[in-house]
Amino acid sequence: MNVKRTFGTILTILGIIGLIYAGYALINHSATYTSLIVIGVIGLIFFVSGIGLVKNTKDEA
Repeated sequence: MNVKRTFGTILTILGIIGLIYAGYALINHSATYTSLIVIGVIGLIFFVSGIGLVKNTKDEA
C-alpha cells in the first residue's frame, strides 16, 4: 500500500472522528460554540484532504 494512500486513510478517519465529536458535543451542549467550530472545521479539513489523497494517488507496483 502506498504511503500517501495510507496517510490519506488516516486523515479521513481522523476527520470523521472530529466531525462526529463536534456533532455529539453540539447536541449535548457539552462544549462552547467556539471550540465546536474549531473542531468541526479541523475535522472537515482532515476529511476533505484525506479523501483527496486517497482519490488522487495512483497505485504503482
